[in-house]
Amino acid sequence: MPESARLTSHLTRSTYAMVLAGGRGSRLHQLTDWRAKPAVHFGGKFRIIDFTLSNCVNSGIRRVGVATQYKAQSLIRHLQQAWSFLDGRFHEFIEILPAQQQIDEERWYRGTADAVFQNLDVIRRARPEYVMVLSGDHVYRMDYSRMLAEHAASGADMTVGCIEVPVAEARDFGVMAVDASQRVIRFTEKPAQPDPMPGRPDVALASMGIYVFNAAFLFEQLLRDADDPKSSHDFGKDLIPHAVQRYRVQAHRLADSALGQPDKPPYWRDVGTLDAYWAANLDLVAVTPELNLYDHSWPIWTWQPQSPPAKFVFNDDGRRGQAVDAMVADGCIVSGASVRRSVLFNGVRVHSYASVEDSVILPAVDIGRGAVLRRCIVDRRCVIPPGLQIGVDPDADRQRFHVTEKGVTLVTPEMLGQTVHFIR
Repeated sequence: MPESARLTSHLTRSTYAMVLAGGRGSRLHQLTDWRAKPAVHFGGKFRIIDFTLSNCVNSGIRRVGVATQYKAQSLIRHLQQAWSFLDGRFHEFIEILPAQQQIDEERWYRGTADAVFQNLDVIRRARPEYVMVLSGDHVYRMDYSRMLAEHAASGADMTVGCIEVPVAEARDFGVMAVDASQRVIRFTEKPAQPDPMPGRPDVALASMGIYVFNAAFLFEQLLRDADDPKSSHDFGKDLIPHAVQRYRVQAHRLADSALGQPDKPPYWRDVGTLDAYWAANLDLVAVTPELNLYDHSWPIWTWQPQSPPAKFVFNDDGRRGQAVDAMVADGCIVSGASVRRSVLFNGVRVHSYASVEDSVILPAVDIGRGAVLRRCIVDRRCVIPPGLQIGVDPDADRQRFHVTEKGVTLVTPEMLGQTVHFIR
């Protein structure tokens, strides 16, 4: 076995990953009224958190904690169903860590650093040499073992995963300035004037919310931060800027560890707005999508119901069951209806003469006979009445539904006056 492979194997076995999955994602509006952002459905059969957890498992990191907080039941149930296959007898596990007010009975997680601090006892029991802190609400494919190997070789105390973004868009991120050796010399959270990359004035290095720490260093910094009354207990706002000024912090580019097409920029999406969520899902129906879900060497793991195959019925003029430039999951029935440039999750039923275009339809939606949907996101278990038109008249839609600035319409059961008794 090559030395690099032995090193990577040792590094991943010596690493504990903490996935922060407690956020609501308020910019997704009513789509996160009943579920945390990491539990939102994505890509026809997955949840957003499946991408981070699949990166862990595929990279060889098999000791993972998932910190939950906001409306976590949907997420917890998904984790129990989809991610219970690791065998604890071999010290491999994905452990659910709900907010438990462990430090103070009157205090929930106050920030990202505090969420890790409140679970220090769990991490210490694993006795890791390295700790990865990951966000559970982004969509990307990345080999974390490459980042770990680079971190160990650099002798850094901490490494920050980063992606190149246009300077004009960098104001929404934590931005790093680096020297020629990729050492971070300055870190600013959501700066008004982002630092550009050396020799590239139009591009900045933005944090992806992915961090590697030497375990002892992380414990020391979390204890110091917890005792600081002026801190907001956040990695981007407090802990990283403090570390950059005093210790060795390295930058690791996603391009060095991403899995994708070599001639294209690495794929990473923050699907934190309805428009971004809609666009990222519809990107998947392209002939050659930037996110390749069909790469068997790096599968995205999930739970899925035991459903029959998708079915398309009727072949009459004007009543033909068909889907073009679309992804249709198991259990769907397209009955004499037309589906174009859309993503249908499992168990969707589209009745005769209905038309669905440029839409994202979440699981178990029933679309009535003759209904028309254009540029929609339809939440789970909605029942679309026969003949209802959505996405045709934006002014009419705004009276009942949520319409984004770019004209995407979100539809939920509550907006349709329907009561749904289930965990979403």
